[in-house]
Amino acid sequence: MQSFLHGRDLIGDLDFTKEEVETVLEVAFDLKRKRALNELTPYLRDKVLAMLFFYSSTRTRGSFEAGMAHLGGHAAFIESRTTQISHGDTPKEIGEIFGRYFDGISIRHVDWGVGNGYLNEVAKASRVPVLNMQCDVYHPFQCLADLMTIIEKKGRDLRRKKMVVSWAYAASYQKPMSVPQSLILQMPRFGMDVVLAHPPEFKLMPEIMDQAYEQAKKFNVGFEVMDDMDTAFKDADIIYAKSWGAMVHTPDVEEGARIIKKYESWITDERRMKLAKPDAIYMHPLPADRNIEVTDGVMDGPQSVVYDEAENRMHVQEAVMALTMS
Repeated sequence: MQSFLHGRDLIGDLDFTKEEVETVLEVAFDLKRKRALNELTPYLRDKVLAMLFFYSSTRTRGSFEAGMAHLGGHAAFIESRTTQISHGDTPKEIGEIFGRYFDGISIRHVDWGVGNGYLNEVAKASRVPVLNMQCDVYHPFQCLADLMTIIEKKGRDLRRKKMVVSWAYAASYQKPMSVPQSLILQMPRFGMDVVLAHPPEFKLMPEIMDQAYEQAKKFNVGFEVMDDMDTAFKDADIIYAKSWGAMVHTPDVEEGARIIKKYESWITDERRMKLAKPDAIYMHPLPADRNIEVTDGVMDGPQSVVYDEAENRMHVQEAVMALTMS
């Protein structure tokens, strides 16, 4: 167990070593157990977290606010458009000033080509930890929750478990690619063979792909990329299928929407789930476009673990906050 994470930022998935991630999970499981037993966990009594949102949220806001309350502290919700951040305050000023007001700064900023840089600029100026609630490159807390959920369902020995990270059709908008990028970076470290499936136009960032190959090589696991959803699903232990945008292929929103329309058949349905192992689990960070991205039968079916996954967001976030902000 790594016992000293005080003051550390968590912006990218590889900011914490594998051993430090294991520490986070150990603390998260303990916090989940204590919550089940109604034991108090006031590890951050009188501490305050700034929650700065440039992008709307349901689970992220709810889980961070609830988590800080469970830890005995307070979370301050700050919406960028209702503050001077929308026309004046720079990332340096936010880091300097919020770093003096608060004990931690969490930020959600997914604008393509902007979000991750903004977080890092704030972190440079801040004297307190900066936590990434999702940017255009990474979604580390979702990935930690996913890992915790997989361990709950598949056990701690995940070596040679086949995890499919697949693109899926969604008509709503070009969603960030941060979730699949975090998954392909983190999951190889824990022994899983990762298969990334997507249509040709939905490539992930080249530098993230290079890092994913490096992690797979380092931990002696498989990492394969393919453009066929059915082939990818075959004999999988874990199915993680969600939509993301074609930003690497084209930053143009209208062209991206036209490309997405070509792949309406990329839906997670009962037929595809039968291609995976009988005990395969279905995962999604939510919200999903029902009966477009995934059928109701899969989302609400016995193989779906999406609600456990959503709950575990709170536990891993509490763990990181307790370890970095105490």
